[in-house]
Amino acid sequence: MIINVDLHIHSRFSGATSQAMTIETLAKEAPRKGIDVVATGDCLHSDWQGEIKQCEEMEEGTFLYGETRFVLTTEVEDKNRVHHLLLFPSFSSVEDFKERIAKFSPNIETDGRPNVNLNGQELAEIAKDVDALIGPAHAFTPWTAMYAYHDSLSSCYGELVDYVSFIELGLSADSNYADRITELHRLTFLTNSDAHSPHPVRLAREFNRMKVKDASYGEIKKAILRQGGNRVVLNVGLPPQEGKYNESACISCYKHYTLEEAIRRKWKCVCGKRIKKGVKDRINELADLSLPKHPAHRPPYVHIIPLAEIIAKALGQSSAFTKTVTRRWNELIDAFGDEVTILIDADLEDISRVTVPAIFEAIEAFREGKVIIHPGGGGKYGVIEIPSADEKIILKGERQRTLTDFL
Repeated sequence: MIINVDLHIHSRFSGATSQAMTIETLAKEAPRKGIDVVATGDCLHSDWQGEIKQCEEMEEGTFLYGETRFVLTTEVEDKNRVHHLLLFPSFSSVEDFKERIAKFSPNIETDGRPNVNLNGQELAEIAKDVDALIGPAHAFTPWTAMYAYHDSLSSCYGELVDYVSFIELGLSADSNYADRITELHRLTFLTNSDAHSPHPVRLAREFNRMKVKDASYGEIKKAILRQGGNRVVLNVGLPPQEGKYNESACISCYKHYTLEEAIRRKWKCVCGKRIKKGVKDRINELADLSLPKHPAHRPPYVHIIPLAEIIAKALGQSSAFTKTVTRRWNELIDAFGDEVTILIDADLEDISRVTVPAIFEAIEAFREGKVIIHPGGGGKYGVIEIPSADEKIILKGERQRTLTDFL
């Protein structure tokens, strides 16, 4: 069977998250996005554990609430500020891991994403002992990612580097970026939302399509490890230009710089604030290949833009969070069932019959690859632009294919 999976979110017990991040809300919103399995996130937090345990346990490590299945995950920050994503097979594994790191964490009971005074190798060793999967979260992000502080996997994970089976690309990178780095070729790439809110612009803005025998933790683990015929068959995510850190830019005024300009200015903007190195420039530093070389196991990467963003641009709304955008989004979801279907699979003629011309034309432009993206940087998301009828700027060299084209 084929399932859509988002393996990195946060509960309301993490910093800077929406109070609406509850199991009930996530279970309601995930199917509307087209997602079958969602990470619990923050599974080390005692209060959040209590909420997770209100779900029906389908089998060890797999939980059901409404139509949505959940698997146990968390993100932790190590002593070097590197973030790691962990997936657990059971609550007993979670508790074992928590007990092992508790004395190294000052906030394990107060923050869903705890700080742990251990390095990557030490965390990977504990993860291996409790049969948890571990890998770098949003690996290229300039603030709290592996490649912000390390030049290689082995520098981060040391003797446990071979235990690491995946890397999460993050919003500012895709497979073409990451596969310019040869050491990553053996790893499975994951594309997850890192959602701090259940809003459709955030939840499942990136996800993984997997071939499995059942929607369970054990089968998802096999897909990540590429065992028994299970595998990730598609990575789906934002165009890297939409990410907050795609290009090098000032963290205050958001002025963009080339790598050469930033170095010449010693990473100080003309406004006096700091220039933050972008993912694109960091990958150019790390890459040992001038062009990406995809290994045989690497699935295609499909770029999507959240439907609410497309609607907002089509209607000239100030943001994707307005009541008008929400109303129009709900109308489309009510008609077609979920966002993935609308963005990728539904017949355009059918869409034209249930929404206003401006929204239909914007979805059509996305499908045809005629969306302009002004790159993000310095912590500010990239901005999408729907071209006028006479503009022919092409983001991609071909039409947006349906997800079933890749199966």
